[in-house]
Amino acid sequence: MLDGGGANVEPKPKNEILAVKDRIRTSTHFFTFAPSMGIRSILAKPFAAYIAKQTAEWSSQPVQYQQNVFNYLIKEGKKSLFGKDHGFADIRSHSDFIRQVPIRDYEALKPYVEKVLHGESDILWKGKPEYFAKTSGTTSGTKYIPITEESVPNHINSARNALLSYIHETGNASFLDGGLIFLSGSPVLDEKAGIKTGRLSGIVNHHVPQYLRSNQKPSYETNCIEDWEAKLEKIIDETINVDMSLISGIPPWAQMYFDRIQARTGKKIKDVFPNFSMFVYGGVNFEPYRAKLFETIGKKIDSIETYPASEGFIAYQDSQHAEGLLLLLNTGIFFEFVPTEEYFNERPSRLSIEEVEIGKNYAVIINNNAGLWGYSIGDTIKFVSKNPYRIIVTGRIKHFISAFGEHVIGEEVEKAMKFTMQKFPEVELVEFTVAPNVAPAEGMPHHEWLIEFANKPSNIDAFRMELDSQLRQLNVYYDDLISGNILSILKISSLRKNGFIDYMKSQGKLGGQNKVPRLSNDRKIADAMQPLID
Repeated sequence: MLDGGGANVEPKPKNEILAVKDRIRTSTHFFTFAPSMGIRSILAKPFAAYIAKQTAEWSSQPVQYQQNVFNYLIKEGKKSLFGKDHGFADIRSHSDFIRQVPIRDYEALKPYVEKVLHGESDILWKGKPEYFAKTSGTTSGTKYIPITEESVPNHINSARNALLSYIHETGNASFLDGGLIFLSGSPVLDEKAGIKTGRLSGIVNHHVPQYLRSNQKPSYETNCIEDWEAKLEKIIDETINVDMSLISGIPPWAQMYFDRIQARTGKKIKDVFPNFSMFVYGGVNFEPYRAKLFETIGKKIDSIETYPASEGFIAYQDSQHAEGLLLLLNTGIFFEFVPTEEYFNERPSRLSIEEVEIGKNYAVIINNNAGLWGYSIGDTIKFVSKNPYRIIVTGRIKHFISAFGEHVIGEEVEKAMKFTMQKFPEVELVEFTVAPNVAPAEGMPHHEWLIEFANKPSNIDAFRMELDSQLRQLNVYYDDLISGNILSILKISSLRKNGFIDYMKSQGKLGGQNKVPRLSNDRKIADAMQPLID
């Protein structure tokens, strides 16, 4: 268990730090004002080597680095109103912290956020936040997540380091010299109590390094367009004749971008962008989209998965050869992990990094230098490695189906779909979501899978039976319900073309980082989609 007096990592001598900063400053100067194409990729390689060395250092001493983050957060946090309310001055260990600070969601943190929104200082962290990242909450309405001067590097540098890790491992940096497109929300920021406020992707857009702005697409003006379909058409206008080499965005919206280009040109994406070689994504599991995306592109390209959230940049794929995402243990976030089976207990276990086990599902709790304390971000993860600590995202703690006690989770429905598609190679998937049907008009209760196919199975009933079989193998409780004739096997409702796009449009959530949950424990989404069934 971590304690307040744990060993600190020996700091580098001041003259060594200054020398490193000078080297980086010099590299960045050339990076920024490079007169010819190709210089970005050349200068990226030594910088990538430097970042790789740093990464190796902290990832090989994970407990010590998390201890340092913990000590720093408690020291700085005790100056805030939250710290005073929760006795930070008396916290000497992680166990003290657990006693003093309960797990919170946004609703429970909201009274403190409201004070910040009313202009008060030193509430969750010293001073006032630099930004509020605005997100949509299901119970709290709009959520305002603080981003401070101290926490900005976590969001910006982590995204940069994901690319640099790839460059160092593969030696390939040529994608930096072509066009770079970031499919994101509007960078237009409002103000709340004098604090700049907007979508996280819009905030991050203001911090894109100068050396990348000259080949960044879309233009600022186009990025400000709120209507997603109008924005997408304008993005295509600006990029269709550009040598695009890197494209970043969540997979369903990247697919929509590719489909529109293909409709305009009649060509595969590789023929429109012959140097397109890097796809950066996050926010959803890539596997259900992979086959169709690469089919549209016309070739396999490298990809980098990232795990950004408004509350903090959690992890990124640091290797093309290892499973999982490297958990970022040195960027101002102290992590806690709650076993998912205990999450709704009154006093669940709160584990620090050295206490976790490979293969178990945990809810992620973060404490950070933006003033989030014992904060549940709602995601569940599973460790696939402890040397270094790598994770996969398995779902949302509140996204499950347990209408009959089966507690089916996102990871299980995604794996069931993946394994089934492997047996039906002709199938191409656009999107899917799953909901229980407790009281159908006829027949027994069942799970309804609403699926939009780009290419349907040759035998949809055989596909349905296989999908059900795969889910039964993954979830013993679901299997028991089927065997006991409490549930009938799942039903597939095939949606018409653009069904998910039309649904998102009807909800005012088309584009940006919005996505449909893979599964729900009620029928709100499923009922709204019934008119879209083919």
